[in-house]
Amino acid sequence: MKILFYGAKNYECRAFQSRLPQYNGIEITFVEAELEIHTAEMATGYEAVCLFVHHSVDDRIARILKKAGVRLILLRCAGFNQIDLSACQKEDLLIMRVPDYSPEAIAEMAMSLALAVNRKIHKAYIKVRENNFSLVGLTGVNFFGKTAGIVGFGRIGQAMARICHGFGMKIIAYDVFENPAIKEFTTYVTLDELLAQSDLISLHCPLTEQTKYLINDYSISKMKDGVMIINTGRGQLIHTNALIEGLKNKKIGSAGLDVYEEESEYFYEDQSDRIIDDDV
Repeated sequence: MKILFYGAKNYECRAFQSRLPQYNGIEITFVEAELEIHTAEMATGYEAVCLFVHHSVDDRIARILKKAGVRLILLRCAGFNQIDLSACQKEDLLIMRVPDYSPEAIAEMAMSLALAVNRKIHKAYIKVRENNFSLVGLTGVNFFGKTAGIVGFGRIGQAMARICHGFGMKIIAYDVFENPAIKEFTTYVTLDELLAQSDLISLHCPLTEQTKYLINDYSISKMKDGVMIINTGRGQLIHTNALIEGLKNKKIGSAGLDVYEEESEYFYEDQSDRIIDDDV
């Protein structure tokens, strides 16, 4: 099988090439080009394409890929909200994803963000670089005894719960499907109860029509004053303007974001030589 690997980064090339000898008959071509309407024809002669989270497949791209001979779309991510599934089904394109997507790594990243914004690590780093060793503005709170609300209790949410439990936090969770795992220290609650009770809210749910803008003006109004919000899921789980307003009026005490709803144009690339046009 010949696979065209779009948007290849050096670290990805090394990781995939190191595994190739285990699999006979698989040939991967790595290209830096991102999958777009004018680059989809590059897949001509390939049976499969490998895409990342910021590569969208709509009906036009699906038709081009099918015409190019592609039969399989491989996602090197867990989420698939960027893929028009009905369009791919119409073109008889098979979609495969990574359902078990390093849950501990993502959960550890979520807690890293929480610790950073709580203890103002990012601000402390900048101050110390300027020989400013004042503690003013750097105080945080103890996570011990606080309530962590986890939205989405799949593998990543459960990994986050175990970390928070290790910090001595009370764990509450919301998910449309209740998983019996780690119930010895986790209590399932309604979304409204989670919003009202949580000191830290960590988002680990997929992006669907039901979860888009889950965090908005109305849901933020139900939260505790000074709540911390962490998002390592999908950017559009949070309405960005509502988040900004919540931070301005101090309803939200802090936010740690690994994702952003308009990230596709900016993330994963060095943007230091340009002015970002997105004011939000």
